[in-house]
Amino acid sequence: MKFPDLLLEAVRRSEIPLRFEPGADEAVAAPVTELLRAWIQSHAQSDGSRNALIQELLEELDGAREVPR
Repeated sequence: MKFPDLLLEAVRRSEIPLRFEPGADEAVAAPVTELLRAWIQSHAQSDGSRNALIQELLEELDGAREVPR
C-alpha cells in the first residue's frame, strides 16, 4: 500500500469530526505530509550516508513507491 493511502485511511478512521465536504480528508492529510517531509529531510547527512534511505522515504511519502510490509 502507498503512504498517502495509509494516511487517508487513518484520517477516515479517526474520531476527528470532519465536515462532510469533498476533499476534507485530503485537507487534513496535506499538512501532516508536509510536516513528515520536513522531518525526514532534516535527517539528511552532509556526507550523504543517509541519502538513499531518505530518498526512499520521500518516495513513499509522495506515493511513488509502495510502503514495505
